[in-house]
Amino acid sequence: MGRPYIVGISGGTASGKSTLSRMLEQELADLKVKTFHMDAYFKPDGVRPKAAAPVTGVVYYDDNCPETIYAERLREDLARAAGEGFDIILVEGLFALWYDWLAGQLDLKIFIDCQADERIVRRLRRNMAERGLSFEEVAGVYLDMVRYRHEQYIEPTKWRADLILNGSSPSQLANGMLLDFLRRQVREKR
Repeated sequence: MGRPYIVGISGGTASGKSTLSRMLEQELADLKVKTFHMDAYFKPDGVRPKAAAPVTGVVYYDDNCPETIYAERLREDLARAAGEGFDIILVEGLFALWYDWLAGQLDLKIFIDCQADERIVRRLRRNMAERGLSFEEVAGVYLDMVRYRHEQYIEPTKWRADLILNGSSPSQLANGMLLDFLRRQVREKR
């Protein structure tokens, strides 16, 4: 068996990256699929970079800049997985299209586009429910840092994408076409 088909899935915070990768894993369960969630490569507190918010000057852990990820560890894990017989490897995260070394390995680059107002509402729901954060904590870091980092690091990667999907209204037609395309790529590699 040859090299796996490698797909990068990027987009802003709460745009639907994890949702798309879960759907792909479920629908492609008959294939050997490996997913790398870049959130698993965040550096821990004390090592993760900090930055001052552009307007307020409040200092935060900067989870929205490329230096917050153990990129070399991801590179090593991806290289190892590429030789383990997977049909498809998904790399999902904010910076999936940022790093040149990673973008160069991707066979398909997907960007999930979703308006900022919808992303903040999703982020509020998620971080309050799953992480126990208050409205003020989630809104504060988003308004102080995340939206600026999105414009600086995430939005520019949209232009690297082969495919831009609607994160506000996922399309069953688009998802079906994507699944058919991925299955065809795997068949052609066999």
